[in-house]
Amino acid sequence: MEPVACEWGSAGVKALRDHVAVLVIVDVLSFSTAVDVALSRGATVIPFPLGDPALARAEAERRGARLAAPRRAGAQLSLSPASLRQLSPGERLLLPSPNGSRLSREAAPAMVFTACLRNFPSVAAATARHAGDRAIGVIPAGERWPDDTLRPAIEDWLGAGAVIDALDRPTTAEARVARDAFRAATDDLPTLVRDSISGRELIERGFLSDVEIATERGVSGIAPFLLDGAFQPD
Repeated sequence: MEPVACEWGSAGVKALRDHVAVLVIVDVLSFSTAVDVALSRGATVIPFPLGDPALARAEAERRGARLAAPRRAGAQLSLSPASLRQLSPGERLLLPSPNGSRLSREAAPAMVFTACLRNFPSVAAATARHAGDRAIGVIPAGERWPDDTLRPAIEDWLGAGAVIDALDRPTTAEARVARDAFRAATDDLPTLVRDSISGRELIERGFLSDVEIATERGVSGIAPFLLDGAFQPD
């Protein structure tokens, strides 16, 4: 059986995508969590890069999807997982995001799942089923510093470790360290995510509920799978 590998961000996707059967994108705060909540409501999610509102509107119209708004307090559908609890079954949502969406679209030719702390057991089971004995890559998305370089994000590292732990397969050294970080943090996971840079930023902006949703561990049976450009349950 080939091992599970773990590498960061866009460079990690590019390093692994031609060598693994499946890539799992982990963006806990908040793309992967938002996708899980949306799919739990019976919706599908189209990932889209953040930064060009006109292009996003045109793509949403072309795909017959609702366009998520920028995340702000009191906004309608957005990257805020709490806002997506109003979705109805059968709806399609175009979800721009700076990290998880972009990485999901970069991952071809690999099969793509997205995982968070809510659904990591389900994603691990589905990933193992699709991969068989072939290699699996797990990508903690990370955030961006003001100069647009990668900022490693501990919530994504722990989420990646959760997936790797649930896979229970041989690992590369990097994947083993992510898995061991999750195992060491298990009892204190919500506090660590709240106290992370990303967690503090969201709480200061009034999105405590998003952090609380993101730290609900193993509560979802959804395994979001990218098919024809949209995440849907596997």
